Amino acid sequence: MQRLNASFRDPSGYIFAHEGVIYRRVNASYAAQYDQLLSSGLYDALVKKKWLVPHEEVDTALLSGHENAHRVLRPEPIPYISYPYEWCFNQLKDAALLTLKIAAQALQRDMVLKDASAYNVQFMGHRPIFIDTLSFEAYEEGAPWIAYRQFCQHFLAPLALMAHGHASLGQLLTTHIDGIPLETAASLLPMRTRLRYGLYTHIHLHAKTQQRFADAADEKQPTTSAKAPRISKRALRAILESLATTVQKLVWQPPKTEWGSYYEATNYSAGAAGNKAALIGEFLAAIGKPIAVCHDLGANQGLYSEVAAQHCAQVISQDIDPVAVESQYRERKTRGPNNILPLLQDLTAPSPAIGWRNRERDGFTQRAQCDAVLALALVHHLAISNNTPLEEIAGFFADLAPHLIIEFVPKADSQVKRLLATREDIFPDYTEAGFEAAFSGFFEISQKAKVSDSERTLYLMTRK
Repeated sequence: MQRLNASFRDPSGYIFAHEGVIYRRVNASYAAQYDQLLSSGLYDALVKKKWLVPHEEVDTALLSGHENAHRVLRPEPIPYISYPYEWCFNQLKDAALLTLKIAAQALQRDMVLKDASAYNVQFMGHRPIFIDTLSFEAYEEGAPWIAYRQFCQHFLAPLALMAHGHASLGQLLTTHIDGIPLETAASLLPMRTRLRYGLYTHIHLHAKTQQRFADAADEKQPTTSAKAPRISKRALRAILESLATTVQKLVWQPPKTEWGSYYEATNYSAGAAGNKAALIGEFLAAIGKPIAVCHDLGANQGLYSEVAAQHCAQVISQDIDPVAVESQYRERKTRGPNNILPLLQDLTAPSPAIGWRNRERDGFTQRAQCDAVLALALVHHLAISNNTPLEEIAGFFADLAPHLIIEFVPKADSQVKRLLATREDIFPDYTEAGFEAAFSGFFEISQKAKVSDSERTLYLMTRK
């Protein structure tokens, strides 16, 4: 039995792995709340709506060390764990709205959502789903929503900063594991946001209230508000509705970027693009065994992720550009397929391991272990734009998967010429022969094919 590093804060229970299967233990201290979750019909209602991850109860006697647990649950597996700082704007917005809808549903059945952490939401393709079954407790008449501040820090603050500032401000979640402090968000937001009732109430005024209580505590001054005010169920429902309205009104208009409009400016002809897609399909089929998870790195808007989705159970489609990821996410919601998960990822500085003992949230390379990797039109950016030696790039991919489909773009290609136009060419080994030599230390070349009507070569490689 291996307890997961991220699951240590909640006294109600924890997540653990046993023989490759993920389980959730429900401690005796949470017995009454868990039983009410089921008896109230809330669990069934949320699962039916596909808002909450379903689970099966297993015999606790079958798992050594858990005989005294109230329950042991086996939840439906999540193919890939992603984090809020890897989501585009509308992914975070959809996760926020899901959290509020669940909180409202819980209130209808005399329960409340005690946690509103963004980490309690994951994505099954383009569909957000709540994964923390132990986040519910019995409603107490007059009690305020204890997860209010957490929701504002995890969801509302970063969404407001992205909508009224810059998409990159969502990355502040990397350095603030419990959400962006409201005082920080208020100081970064433009003055015009104070004229918006929802943002003024839930961020600016909320931040001032927090600071007032903190100052009083520092000075050890008694306050008349030391005891939280009583809030009726009707007022609590109004708060949830106000938050939902505020989130709904937040809109991010993506600017035009190089990668957001990549396919409009690509140097591929229609024939070359079609041949490349066909080769990728052939290479994936040639792997010869089921591909559970494939990572498409540098995926842009996911054109070739769609090809991979026909051969793989799940495709994790990642790119550095928030506009490209946003565009792909909107497209997936409109027409699917739902086995592609678009995410933000900068491969030159991947998501790090953060939190308690640097183990609470795993880094990208810890989570990205998979069956196959696509690296299409990517190597020249890593090697030339980022000065990364080819051997380092090969080692990076070898750390991730046993199978690699990779595209080599030579210096004769117009895209590489563009990269070298404003800098000295200090890359004598960046040739097809040099590429193959560097990767031969980690992979066997299983197949190799020229992409028609282009200077490019596609490879299927197998890790040694």
